Amino acid sequence: MTLTHMMPSLRRSIPDPISTDLWPEHTTATTTDVSVAGVSMLRLAEICQTPCIHTAAAVIPGTHGRPSVTDRASAIVTAVTAISLSPTGTLWVRVDARLDDVRPILSEARLIGRASVAHGISAALVLRELADEEPGVVEILASGLPADLVPGDLLVVPCRGDLALRNVRPRASYLERRAMVSR
Repeated sequence: MTLTHMMPSLRRSIPDPISTDLWPEHTTATTTDVSVAGVSMLRLAEICQTPCIHTAAAVIPGTHGRPSVTDRASAIVTAVTAISLSPTGTLWVRVDARLDDVRPILSEARLIGRASVAHGISAALVLRELADEEPGVVEILASGLPADLVPGDLLVVPCRGDLALRNVRPRASYLERRAMVSR
């Protein structure tokens, strides 16, 4: 348990700590942003829209940040699109990226764009939607997210491997594809 977890008001002056072994090389956190290899994830989302990906060398575990010469890691920036309660009372967080095929390290998910002083709550991230708007793949976030999370907030999540945007873009449904073809 970290100091910012026990006293969330400190998040305005102290960033939540990150596990450098799980992020791409040279990742640093501020109170409102995460920078990967010198690139601000907040600025990347402003320029490229969400979802977006930044890839760099992975870190060799146990070396306190030494970059690997062979392995790659990525950071995904995604926007919260909806928040709802499940019938069992779990907070479902929906995002504009499809994360079920990329193995995100959800314990390291970070809110960027603002410093939240709300306590963390247990939440489930919807990794993929089914056709009827029910969550198809859901994963519980071990670290939780701030209780004041709202649609439009940005989250950044690290992933192992070299990812492309096609890996996280939501796939169009059959009806959406038919509508595009008929235009």
